[in-house]
Amino acid sequence: MWNKALWANLGRELTSPGETIVCAVSGGADSVAMLFAFYLNREKLGFRLEAAHFNHQLRGEESDRDEAFVREFCGRYDIPLHVGRGEVKPGKKGLEAAAREARYAFFDTLPGKIATAHTADDNAETVLIHMIRGTGLKGLGGIAPVQGRIIRPMLGITRDEVEAFLEEWGLQHVEDSSNGGDDFLRNRLRHHVMPLLKAENPRLSQNLSRMALLLREDEAYLSRQADFETMPTVTELKAMPRALRYRVLERFLKEHGVKEPGTVQLDEVNALLFSGKPSARTRFSGGIVIARAYDRLTVVAETEELTETVLPCPGEAVLGDWQVTCEPAEEIRNSRDTFTIQPQGRMILRQRQPGDEIRLSGGRKSVKKLFIDRKIPASDRPRIPVLADEKGILAVYSIGADVDRLAKELPAYTVRFIKRECKGEK
Repeated sequence: MWNKALWANLGRELTSPGETIVCAVSGGADSVAMLFAFYLNREKLGFRLEAAHFNHQLRGEESDRDEAFVREFCGRYDIPLHVGRGEVKPGKKGLEAAAREARYAFFDTLPGKIATAHTADDNAETVLIHMIRGTGLKGLGGIAPVQGRIIRPMLGITRDEVEAFLEEWGLQHVEDSSNGGDDFLRNRLRHHVMPLLKAENPRLSQNLSRMALLLREDEAYLSRQADFETMPTVTELKAMPRALRYRVLERFLKEHGVKEPGTVQLDEVNALLFSGKPSARTRFSGGIVIARAYDRLTVVAETEELTETVLPCPGEAVLGDWQVTCEPAEEIRNSRDTFTIQPQGRMILRQRQPGDEIRLSGGRKSVKKLFIDRKIPASDRPRIPVLADEKGILAVYSIGADVDRLAKELPAYTVRFIKRECKGEK
């Protein structure tokens, strides 16, 4: 049986009068049924109907047969058709994923909304695939009814209903021979697992698809709660329910270049929040480093070692992000970036080393302890320049000069640190 009312209103909720709707048609049963239902409804719903077919060229003559069938079908009903072709090669995610990427890249070149013929059975299989591979609420939501310009009007229709509709209208379709084998996980589920489950409940596909659509609504609501204008502090994140905290972290990772953060990545960032180290960090692919900066999460560049550099005086040198100058002093100055000193022998610029100490007005402390006291993130510390001579440390950028090494009178030398503009810096 097929529900006449359902097919007579197919697309009503996802289309608007005056729009162009392009049906993606492979030539298979589902897409032929969708295209013909839209053909019947086009005048009543007031949209312009077109079709699209992508020839993946994976099955030789059979692929060309599918294209010819779609051309003939669309010509019979005077439906404008867009045809794309591409040589698809397996990528890191396999042949199916590569074919899908090529197909959707073609769809991106087309006008209007793109309607695909995913059914309730497809949605149920997708939910099971996500469960097998491991998932959360988003994965249990299955296939999105709307995704940008892509609409999927048939998620409430089963394959049995598709076949009944085609039989009622006497419509032919083509079969993809690759669907008959068990090379792909989806096929194995379709051929062996789904029949067993449907024996327990014939409405399995409808139930799973309905569940997925409801869970998508729950996921959408929770995601909206995670939309903050500014990233919450570590303290605020730790106080959140886990369901909300993980969604905030997922949004944060995506905004900073982690394309598809999964459970492992989210667990790693969550561990940063609860780490006893206020400057803990974790690395992701692509050179992305997420770090704690005490009560904030931040993205930092990979730490680069500062190469020990001689500072001529008078003269200048470049060390990491700094241009450092040394010239005869006209007055005695001491600030976070300018020091008037009386060096002994050769001066060098370098990063902090274990055991480094400096005497400030409050007494002698290790440079490491000063960094910690001033809450300088661990990710930044290796890039903070230290100025030393043959006697020891003269000064540390952003900390100050050793009070025992400051010039008391002229002649002396003034050393100045100037932050350089770095490409890509924000």
